[in-house]
Amino acid sequence: MNVTPDRAQFTAMTEGTQQDWSLIGSHFREFSKGLPARVLTHLKLLDGDYGGFPVDRLEHSLQTATRAHRDGRDEAYVVMALLHDIGDTLGSFNHPEIGAAMLRPFVSEEVHWIANTHGVFQGYYFFHYIGGDRDMREQYRGHPHFEACAEFCEKYDQSAFDPNYDSAPLEFFEPMVGRVMSRPINSIYAKVSEAA
Repeated sequence: MNVTPDRAQFTAMTEGTQQDWSLIGSHFREFSKGLPARVLTHLKLLDGDYGGFPVDRLEHSLQTATRAHRDGRDEAYVVMALLHDIGDTLGSFNHPEIGAAMLRPFVSEEVHWIANTHGVFQGYYFFHYIGGDRDMREQYRGHPHFEACAEFCEKYDQSAFDPNYDSAPLEFFEPMVGRVMSRPINSIYAKVSEAA
């Protein structure tokens, strides 16, 4: 086996040593610092993708986040609004779950629930036009975050298809994404990211 000083020396995790895992941990900490930039790079894939909508998916994301920001929402909420549809490229049939999974380590349970469930709630505005049940969200009636998700869709998501809206540019949100995604609050790996 070639010995490379900047890599662990095991071939199976059962052979790992403290030295191996300290090295891996240091790489993890460095790699995790680039997460906000990688997320924003992926978000840019939505640029130019209209899917028949009046605005492309990136503009929809920017508009949703801008509306939430201008309404005084905190940064975690605004970042969720920005990233709520980021899964459109990889999760065409479950996009809310993709964005929610990316956000989960960094946001409250309520904000995560909104991201994860917004697809069903957004359906209130169009499912009946495509053969679905617009009241599908009623299965969640009584859930502690039902009203918060309904409000997100009503105030920010369903209304964010205006080609003439003055959305903030992506660069405006970059520092927010960096701050929100720099400190995990819900992750089994949080201690690794905090270690010196």
